[in-house]
Amino acid sequence: MIVHVLGPGCAKCNQLAEMVTAAAAELGVSCQLEKVSDFNKIMSFGVMMTPGLVVDGIVKSVGRVPSAAEIKEMLKQP
Repeated sequence: MIVHVLGPGCAKCNQLAEMVTAAAAELGVSCQLEKVSDFNKIMSFGVMMTPGLVVDGIVKSVGRVPSAAEIKEMLKQP
């Protein structure tokens, strides 16, 4: 699973990245976390507000830091 955290590196973006790492560990899923700070790349996902969370190419959250429970749901394999 590839997870992108979209944002300029602000506190909320870093918090989201830490929460994703923790949620993946709790679920026992393997994920490759990539932070994307280039605004052209962020906009290529259709995201205009940060932080953004993209799981396997699908935008899951925009403009907020989801709760730990929400992140776990987003990371569960279909």
